[in-house]
Amino acid sequence: MVNLFGPKVPEIDVQTLKEMMDSGESFVLLDVRDPDEFEQMNIPGAVLLPLGELQDRVGELDPQAKTVVMCLSGGRSARATEFLMKQGFRDVCNLKGGILAWQQLQQNPC
Repeated sequence: MVNLFGPKVPEIDVQTLKEMMDSGESFVLLDVRDPDEFEQMNIPGAVLLPLGELQDRVGELDPQAKTVVMCLSGGRSARATEFLMKQGFRDVCNLKGGILAWQQLQQNPC
């Protein structure tokens, strides 16, 4: 399968994220949106680190920690996930559909 948008990054869906949260699994939920987007809507426990600051602030993150990266719809977080993988993060994945998919899950949990 050819991916026209660059390397394929690992993804999880929002249902899997919810299961991880409900089970108490240890992971970092990294939100790479801008601060104003984060203030309007966010997932509890998410850590804000805007994509534009990620390269300069990557040292603040633990490359050994399981990390789920999210944004509004999955585009910016896919780029961030790819960057983190190149920086040596081994257990990192993109949240497919981003916070929009999360919001939809919260509105329609079945």
